[in-house]
Amino acid sequence: MRFLAGMAAAVAHSWSRRRTQNRCALLLAVALASCATDGGLEQPDDGLAVRDLGQFVQCLRVTGQTVVSAHRGGYGPGRAENALETFEASVEAAPMMLETDVRITADGVLVLMHDETVDRTTTGTGAISAMSAAEVTRLALTDNDGAPTGGFVPTLAQALAWSQGRAILQLDIKRGVPFPAVVEAVRRAGAQSRVIVIVYSIEDAALVHRLDPTLMLSVSIDDRADVEALLAQGVDLSRVIAFTGIRAPDPALYAALADYGIEVIFGTLGGADSFDTRFAASGDDSGYVDLQRQGVQIIATQRAEAAFDALDEADGRGWGPAVCLEAGQ
Repeated sequence: MRFLAGMAAAVAHSWSRRRTQNRCALLLAVALASCATDGGLEQPDDGLAVRDLGQFVQCLRVTGQTVVSAHRGGYGPGRAENALETFEASVEAAPMMLETDVRITADGVLVLMHDETVDRTTTGTGAISAMSAAEVTRLALTDNDGAPTGGFVPTLAQALAWSQGRAILQLDIKRGVPFPAVVEAVRRAGAQSRVIVIVYSIEDAALVHRLDPTLMLSVSIDDRADVEALLAQGVDLSRVIAFTGIRAPDPALYAALADYGIEVIFGTLGGADSFDTRFAASGDDSGYVDLQRQGVQIIATQRAEAAFDALDEADGRGWGPAVCLEAGQ
């Protein structure tokens, strides 16, 4: 046990030294990019796309910048959940990440859908696990009021192809979907640089990391013990972003994660008591800016456009994360 503890400590020390060196190099690159902008930081016109996702999110942390991630792609009135048309509307409104849900059909095709059944979000009925891909993908999508939106259920392959040059996708892999099938789909699309795989346990994080060590992972992390468990499982922390829940911001945890070189996601989404709901009811969106100042790099939200506007206005010199686009190239 002492030997294992010593090995873990040595790995952590080596990792910390390497991250410090990388941070210095990144700061220099960001400083040069900032000088080149002449004080104005323009947001991209065609969504949010980078070639090195790890460097991009690290730059967000080092420079104190924050991006938003649209829950289920940014659905709303006239916009269906997990729809390519919704994705397009979201990235046209502002550069943002897109969170989406992945399920598997009876014949093994990965499709985008949150629920186990198609009843709530399409014109059809039935369990996805009991339907073929042909049956699922011909269903018309509806918004939350049940109105058809003109789109149809997309496959994961279609979403990955669409995302090239447009967006970073966070894939929420639903229960029963094999991780190897998802990783293979991402590889086949050449989409490793534009995908974050969401996992909910240390064991699943280690599994996905073994399947493809280049993939970025969103891992539920509550404390330092979770980080040490990732290290013990051999997970490269440069591929980890910490999902820290939706209940209350924890700046002390964010600072501890920064010591490990780990970026932070916090969710403002949820039900009637969510931060999104509270901010909307108050008419004051400065809470999104507070999260940025507390050390959050990615805000997972149902109000992506409102959050983006609040962050952009508070920045005062164009779109702040633009300085990290060079780091991600």
